[in-house]
Amino acid sequence: MDSQTILFKSGTCNFKLNHLVIIGVLILAFSVSLLLRSQPAEYGFELNEFDPFFNFRATEYMLENGFSEYFEWHDDKSWYPTGRNISHNSQFMLHVTAATTYQIFGGNLSLYDFTVLFPAIIGSLTVIVIFGLVRLFGGTLSGLIASLLFAVSLPIIIRGTIGWFKSEPLGIFYGLLGLYLFLSAIRSKNKKTAFVKIIFGAIIMSFAMSSWGGNQFFVIPIGLFILALPFVRKDHSFLVWSVPLFVGLFLCICGLFERPGPHFALGLGGAILGIPTIFLITCVFLHKITNGKNFVRNGLVFLLLIMIIGSSVLIINQELHFLSLPSFRYLNAMNPFLTSTDPLVDSIAEHTSTSIDYSFLFHSVWMIFAGIGIWLLLSKKFIENESFVKNDMKAFALIVGITGLYVSAVFVRLELFASISLIILASIGISILTKEIFKIKFSEKKNYLFKISYIIIILFLFITPLIYPENSNWINNLDAPPTILTGATSHPPVNDWLETMEWIKYNTPENSKIASWWDYGYWITTLSDRTTYVDNATLNTKEIKKMATILMSSPDDSWQMLKEMDADYVLVFLSAQDIGSNSSETPLYVLGQGGDETKIFWFGKIAGLNPYNYLNSDSVTPKLNFYDNTMLGNMIPFTPVIYYQPQTGENSQIYKPGFVEISKKLIKFDKETDPLKLVYASPSYYNSMYPQQIYVIVYEVNKNYSP
Repeated sequence: MDSQTILFKSGTCNFKLNHLVIIGVLILAFSVSLLLRSQPAEYGFELNEFDPFFNFRATEYMLENGFSEYFEWHDDKSWYPTGRNISHNSQFMLHVTAATTYQIFGGNLSLYDFTVLFPAIIGSLTVIVIFGLVRLFGGTLSGLIASLLFAVSLPIIIRGTIGWFKSEPLGIFYGLLGLYLFLSAIRSKNKKTAFVKIIFGAIIMSFAMSSWGGNQFFVIPIGLFILALPFVRKDHSFLVWSVPLFVGLFLCICGLFERPGPHFALGLGGAILGIPTIFLITCVFLHKITNGKNFVRNGLVFLLLIMIIGSSVLIINQELHFLSLPSFRYLNAMNPFLTSTDPLVDSIAEHTSTSIDYSFLFHSVWMIFAGIGIWLLLSKKFIENESFVKNDMKAFALIVGITGLYVSAVFVRLELFASISLIILASIGISILTKEIFKIKFSEKKNYLFKISYIIIILFLFITPLIYPENSNWINNLDAPPTILTGATSHPPVNDWLETMEWIKYNTPENSKIASWWDYGYWITTLSDRTTYVDNATLNTKEIKKMATILMSSPDDSWQMLKEMDADYVLVFLSAQDIGSNSSETPLYVLGQGGDETKIFWFGKIAGLNPYNYLNSDSVTPKLNFYDNTMLGNMIPFTPVIYYQPQTGENSQIYKPGFVEISKKLIKFDKETDPLKLVYASPSYYNSMYPQQIYVIVYEVNKNYSP
């Protein structure tokens, strides 16, 4: 049966066999993506990581109080005493979209359960968007391959699993949809259709920027694409109104929103799109007045002039600051050679630099097929043959591919842009390769075996990273419990954090203020409904530095700072390995498994102290000075007993390089005369079913303490 065989008709629409294949592949891609993203649910139906709890709380506030109240909301339960202007410095389009879709599709689900499901569903639906986008570049086969690759992409799914109610899943959905509408308009032969797509493309792309700041990446390939358009498109009269319409409307809407706001539209983001648009209009004008003579030469000279002027403006701006620049992490993405001098930025795991090991884990053989895609797009045969990819779409595919790989070289978090780039290039490469291979003619039997073998090899190459190596494949990497159950450690899931949050909610006064490291702020505010001083928004580095100083100062100095802050409770999170509960009268533990006890180095750096005043040469094992003379050291309800060398079995009363600290439980703040008093320790501190344990410890500030 031919792929164009009509199965049935509905009005003027003919439903053909190839349509059935497309629908089937997209359903398969959606289903596979949803199954992979849903793995964390087997451990507990909870929000994952930290930011999703804030986003849930903000969405709940919007539904309970209305949109207008949300945009006036100054949250006084976070960043005490200054509070936080929620709509100004959060991804409000995520909250708007979730609240709107919950009202439409929520049914009998609680909002919490809906937000747990939301990222997995919206992320899986993106397979349809990537299909449409890549179809513009390389045809239907390329689009279908892209949807399947997107469905299993580790860097994309790992930041879009069930419970990951953060900005990336919706941001990528909106970003790719806006990109599709813009490029589809550029390709459209119907000017009315193009006009509508441009309008909606600009609106959706502005939604993308308001959903996730990382989407500012897309302005780079769009800006470069606009620079290339005069050289790869001949219908200049269409470009001269369509591109300025998209750019102008997009920047206007972004400027009207609180985020990204006017500083983006009038700053570097606006310049990256505005200058290429001016260049395009000028090129069209030059083409017209010169009748096309020496157009390429004149255009390239003008482009070189703009690059020189642009570079000069950026250099002058370093002194005069007349152009609004984004934060360091965005500048670092554009210039990987920038280095951070802020220990807070360096301490965040998401800001870890990528490496070859990470890149191969995330992308595997896709890198090879993406290279084939680049080679085929640049080869003379396919430059002359536009049956696969039109010239302007070739240009964009190459631009987005190269820029995606470039910016992903900075942070591990940005590897998802490398994944999108590789998906586009690899799917085009495989599509072209497949079409060429299927053109080869042998005898009937050899022809059949050759083509079947090719398909089996391709499937084998792309299935391999899903199942191999056995303990570190893509499926296993996604099979992890929600962070609230592990405290971001590698320990088995337990309910210590959930039970602690419940204890705080029902056993402390409603106006209580709780001090903790910023990692736990969103959990405390959302689940316990209590006021915090710092949280995961990291809005005020001075307050975070103060919290680090409190943890690393002497108990008396820390108590004085807590009193001045009017803090009521202090919370710390610890983790340990039980190594002797069954074989010794005194249970023994090894600390340093992922709690606050592993952050001493960064606490010291952020507080402006020398960490090695508190840590031994291994940068991990605390000195006795830490346990005796810091607030955090006294809040850790353990004390060192001995040091142990795992290889030799040697014991030592003092630390030696290569030795591991062995501790026993000891609560140090338990008297009425202490600056703090232990009021709660989570269940695992007293009785745990696992050797790997996490503890959440809550101390009450003794307002009557006398230093």
